[in-house]
Amino acid sequence: MRNQWRLLHLLLRNHHKIPNQSQVLRSFSSIPLRFTTNQSKFPINPSFRNFSSEPVLANVDSDHSVIVDIFSKSKDLNDVKNQLDSNQLSINHDVVNAVLRKLDSDPDSARRFFQWVLENHPERLSSKSYNQLLGVLGINGVVEEFWDLVGVMKKKGFGVSKWVKDRTLDYFEKNGMNGDALKLKELFDNDTVERKFTNLCRIVRNNVWSDDVEKEIRDLNVGFSSELVKLVLENLGSEPNKALIFFRWVEESGVFKHDGCTYNAMARVLGREDSIDRFWKLVGDMRSAGFEMEVETFVKVLGRFCKRKMIKDAVELYEFAMAGADKPSPPCFTFLLRKVVSSKELDMGLFSRVVKVFTGNGNALTDSMADAVLKSLTSVGKIGQWNKVLKEMEDSGFVASGSLRSKIAFRLGATGNKEQANEFVNRIEAYGSHPDHKMWQSLVEGHCVGGNLDKAFDSFKEMVEKEGVESVGYTFDLLMNSYCQMNRAKDACEILCQWVNEKELKPRHSTYKLLVTNLLAQEGFTDALNILTLMKDHGFPPFTEPLIEHISKRGSGDDAVLLLEAMTSKYIPPKPRTIDEVIQLNRELMASKKFPSTSVYHVLFNAFFKQGRHEEAQNFLSKCPSHIRNDADVLDLFCSMNSKEASDSGLLAA
Repeated sequence: MRNQWRLLHLLLRNHHKIPNQSQVLRSFSSIPLRFTTNQSKFPINPSFRNFSSEPVLANVDSDHSVIVDIFSKSKDLNDVKNQLDSNQLSINHDVVNAVLRKLDSDPDSARRFFQWVLENHPERLSSKSYNQLLGVLGINGVVEEFWDLVGVMKKKGFGVSKWVKDRTLDYFEKNGMNGDALKLKELFDNDTVERKFTNLCRIVRNNVWSDDVEKEIRDLNVGFSSELVKLVLENLGSEPNKALIFFRWVEESGVFKHDGCTYNAMARVLGREDSIDRFWKLVGDMRSAGFEMEVETFVKVLGRFCKRKMIKDAVELYEFAMAGADKPSPPCFTFLLRKVVSSKELDMGLFSRVVKVFTGNGNALTDSMADAVLKSLTSVGKIGQWNKVLKEMEDSGFVASGSLRSKIAFRLGATGNKEQANEFVNRIEAYGSHPDHKMWQSLVEGHCVGGNLDKAFDSFKEMVEKEGVESVGYTFDLLMNSYCQMNRAKDACEILCQWVNEKELKPRHSTYKLLVTNLLAQEGFTDALNILTLMKDHGFPPFTEPLIEHISKRGSGDDAVLLLEAMTSKYIPPKPRTIDEVIQLNRELMASKKFPSTSVYHVLFNAFFKQGRHEEAQNFLSKCPSHIRNDADVLDLFCSMNSKEASDSGLLAA
C-alpha cells in the first residue's frame, strides 16, 4: 500500500516537485523546532491539573493571552517554565490551537511555543495544530520552513487543510510567488485524488458488486487513467475476483478503455493457482487486443508459478512470452530449465519444449546454461540424469567446450556413475568429435577419486590408445597414487613395470619416488629395488634414502648388497632369490668391479650404527670388497664404534 501511495503521488506531480521526506526532515531540522524530540525537558508541575478538553481557568481567553505574552517576550525556555508554573497555567489541545491562532502574525513566537509543546506534551498536538502553525508560516512568508513542515506532516499522515491552503495561496499570489502558488495547488489536488483513490478501493473491497457500488464509484468523479486503474488493481491484488470485476466494469461502463499497462496489471493479479483459467483467458484477450506481456509481468508470474510447483504452466507462459515482441532474457530461460529439472519427476517433454522454443528463436545454448542445469540436477540427487538433458541440448545444437567436458567427465567418474561416464564419452565420439587430452585425464582422475581403480585403469588404457604414451605422465602419476592410497602399491608396481617394458612408458620422477616409498611401507622391498633400477635407467637420480632407512631398521647385510646391486646394474625382471643366490650376486658384483662410491658404504654403515645394529653392520662389512674393508675411514668408524660399545658394556657391568 505504501508503494501504491508513492506511485500515485509521483503520477500526479509534474516538474514542480515537493521535497521528498529525507530532504524535508533534513531541512526542517535546521529550524528551531525539533519535531522528532519526545523527551520532556520541563517536568509538569505537580500542582497542575490533569489535562482535559475542559478549560482550567474561568477566564480562558485571559489565560491564552498570558501564554502568548510569555512566549512572545521570553526566549529562555527555563524562564518560560518558571512563568507557566507561577501562573498555574495548564496546556491542552484546545489551548495549543488557540494560542497559535493568536500568534499568527508572530512566526518566531509561534515556532517557539510549538517547539515547547512538542518537547513536553507531544500528545496534545494534532493535525489541526500542525495546520495552525503551517498557516502562520505561510501568511508570514516563511516559505522554506512552510514546505519543510509540509513534508513532516506528510510523513505523519497529516493533510493540508483547505483553509490553510486558501489563506496561504492568497498570500503567495499577492506577493508574486507564482512557483510556490502552483506547487501548493498541485499538493492540494494530489491530496484530493489520494482521498478519492482510497475511497474507491474501500468501496470495491468492502462491498458485493452491485448497481449501488457502481453508483458510488461514479459519484466519486474520479478521472480514470491508466496509472490509476493499475494502482487500484494492485491494491485489490489479494482479491483477484473483485479486481477482475472492476477491470471488466471500467471498460464496459465506458469510463476507461484498457491499454497494455492495465492488461498487464490484471495479469499480474490473476497469475496464481486459484485463478489460472482466468489468467490464460485474460492474456489471450490482451494479445488479441494488440498488447504485449511486459517483462515485469512475465518475471513476476513465472516466479510465482515456479514457487508453487506449477511447472507446466510456467513452460506454457514461457512459450507465450517467447511468441511476443518482448521476449524473456536468456537468464529467464536458464532459471526455468533449472526449475524443470529439479522437479520431483524429471519431465523431459517439458524440458525439450523450453529448449526448442529458445533455440527456435535464434538463441544458442552455452556452457553456463548447461552447467547451471547440471548443478540443479545434482542438488536434487539426479546426477544419473545428466546424459538425458545433455543429449537433449546437444540435439538442439549445443556443443560443450573442452573445459566443460572435462568437468562432466570428472564428476561422473567421481560419483561412481561408470555407465553414464562411458555413455558421455561414446556420445561425444558419435557426434563426430573426439575427447581431448584433458577430458581423458579428468575421467581417469574422477574414477580414481570415486575409488574405482579398475575403471580408472581401463580409461587410462583408452587414453593411451587415443593419445599415445608421450603425454600421459601426469595421468599415470594420478593412477599410481590412487593405487598406493588403496594399499595396492604392489599392483601399481606391476602395472608400471609392464607399461615401461611393453609400451615404453616413461613415468615421472615423482611417480618413481611415490612407488618406492609406498612399496617399502607395504612390505615390498624387492619391488622397491626394481623400481629404483628402472628409475636409474630412465636417467633419474637414485632415490635411496627410504631404502637405506628401511635396511638399517629391518634389513640385513644381504639386503644392503641387493641395494648396491640395484644402484649399479640394469633392470632385470624381478625373480625370487635365495641366500646362496645373493652371496653369488655379491661375488659377481665384486668381480665386475662396478662398485658404488665409498660414501654409499659409509652411509649404510652409519645407518646400521645409528639404529644400534652393530652386528648387522659387521655382517655387511664382511660382504664388502677388500678396498672397503681396508679403507682407513671405515676402519676408524668400526674402531670407534667398538670402543664405544666396550665402554658402554663396562659402565653397565660396573
